[in-house]
Amino acid sequence: MTATAEARRIAPQPGPQEAFLATPADIAIMGGAAGGGKTWALLLEPLRHSHNPKFGAVIFRRTSPQITAEGGMWDEAGDLYPDLGAVSRQHPHMFFRFPSGCKIQFAHLQHESDKESWKGAQIPLLCFDQLEDFTEGQFFYLLSRNRSTSGVRPYVRGTCNPDADSWLARFLEWWIDQDTGYPIAERSGVIRWMVRTGDEIVWGDSKEELAERFPDILPKSVTFIPAKLEDNPALEEVDPGYRSNLMALPLVERERLLGGNWKIRPSAGMYFQRGWFDVVEAAPAECQWVRAWDLAASTPKKKKDDPDWTVGLKMGLHPSCQYYIGHIERSRSSPRQVKRAMKAIAEQDGKACRIRIPQDPGQAGKAQVQDLTGYLAGYVVKSKVVTGDKVTRASPVSSQCEAGNVSIVRGPWMEAFLAEVENFPDSAHDDQVDALADAFDEITGGGRAPLAWSPWMDEEGATPPTKKPTRRPNTPALREV
Repeated sequence: MTATAEARRIAPQPGPQEAFLATPADIAIMGGAAGGGKTWALLLEPLRHSHNPKFGAVIFRRTSPQITAEGGMWDEAGDLYPDLGAVSRQHPHMFFRFPSGCKIQFAHLQHESDKESWKGAQIPLLCFDQLEDFTEGQFFYLLSRNRSTSGVRPYVRGTCNPDADSWLARFLEWWIDQDTGYPIAERSGVIRWMVRTGDEIVWGDSKEELAERFPDILPKSVTFIPAKLEDNPALEEVDPGYRSNLMALPLVERERLLGGNWKIRPSAGMYFQRGWFDVVEAAPAECQWVRAWDLAASTPKKKKDDPDWTVGLKMGLHPSCQYYIGHIERSRSSPRQVKRAMKAIAEQDGKACRIRIPQDPGQAGKAQVQDLTGYLAGYVVKSKVVTGDKVTRASPVSSQCEAGNVSIVRGPWMEAFLAEVENFPDSAHDDQVDALADAFDEITGGGRAPLAWSPWMDEEGATPPTKKPTRRPNTPALREV
């Protein structure tokens, strides 16, 4: 042990971290919200066996970038494991090796078939960070690799955030109130037993109960330990603004990641509400403007047809950091008519108004962007490949709307807009929501230079540098000895 390790003792914080590291369950899962210190607890778990030369652990994330991202698991492990004499390697595999010979490996299972590469492996400790990201098939296949000749009984540890539609939500339903979606406090850490027969999981309150029913299958003990931000005071001390970041999320994500709600799903009224928009008669003159277009692929051929609309939404940003929806153009027209309308509206908006058009993936999308950009020569035209689901794309502007930071200029188009956004994502059409999301993305940067009044820029127009915390956010309290 190094002098650094002798100078301090790293210990779990009281509460969920201690309970997670103390449970005797074969399978223990911790989490249910963001900021609960679950990843750090997962990294601490294998250290109890670091003196055992035959012991090994594998910590899985779904993709490799999730392991190596700035401040991610690999960086966290690099703050902890070297104090115990561990040496890291990244090629051909990512792992830390301790003086005893014990090895902790980091790996990913991006594709379902990646699980097959672990055939023949013997892994005394299986760890899954963000277990809800993995498939049920990956998890239970890896259980067959959970074997040990190290003298340590094989076991599994995992962390998670709520996902109402994941297999994990069903797996943990006994610990979750199915009416409210929140964990049942008195069941935290309570151990249950399970056997898996084919694709069915059978639960019991005791090992003996299941052993009697399934004498040829060894039951596994399982527990769930919920943790929330308030269970991790070390994080709030190091990064007091983290709670504000979670509070700024849209309602659905805020309920999941701050409240730990396992039942909440996107539904009408959760992302936009009429009362969130302050209706004004005109926008201030100081606004910087963007017009974002969402282009429809077809026109109605019969009266009963209800195809998507072509939408051009104009959004402005005021120096006060208030956003204004200034005008919305909607039409169901031919491509030629749409081009003419875009040109006419660009002339009305003026050359100071940036134009944003979406680019569909593939060569056809690239050709369309080139055609429209050439047709709108003389104007600032920006394009961006459409990625991500509609709810994810709409979430940033939804947060601003809920905070009262988006006003809407009164006009004949206003009612159709409010009706659509209020029913999102269940509305029949979401073209105006897409245009709103793209306009907000463009006006706040969209991965490029933001407009002059971007709230993320200082008075000279430069983006302020990001200050890194003095200690990584999930670090538990360090107790000096």
